[in-house]
Amino acid sequence: MKKKVLIICANYYKDHSTILKLNAEKFLYNSKIKTKCIYVPGIFEIPVVIARNIKKFDGFVALGCVIKGETPHFEYISRSTFDALMKLSVEYKKPIGNGIITALNNLQAKQRTGLDLSSSKQKEKGKGLEAAKAVVEVLKNDPQSR
Repeated sequence: MKKKVLIICANYYKDHSTILKLNAEKFLYNSKIKTKCIYVPGIFEIPVVIARNIKKFDGFVALGCVIKGETPHFEYISRSTFDALMKLSVEYKKPIGNGIITALNNLQAKQRTGLDLSSSKQKEKGKGLEAAKAVVEVLKNDPQSR
């Protein structure tokens, strides 16, 4: 049976999220994984979309970007979102690839997204690809798939 993965893409920083999504989708397509994408306004909305769809998909890829501003908002949003993703993953025993970039500035976000092609810090097309790879690896090791 073909595995299904839901990509949840936060569009607050659309230039970053578009690249994250393209890289994740390409990898999942090449891995013969069926995908669907749902867009949300920001990363804080990602866990509720996963919770609503937890029984319909084998895995999830959470994508988006948060860039630190001058208030503590960055820390609160990032921590609560990451904690919620981990809780969902463990509770439902389903992989959730975390492709949410937390950056101190736009240049750092570009490097981690894969937009800054000149960067030596770029790892094989960024965080979207890394998150998709993580989900596929966990799905491959699922005893129910054997």
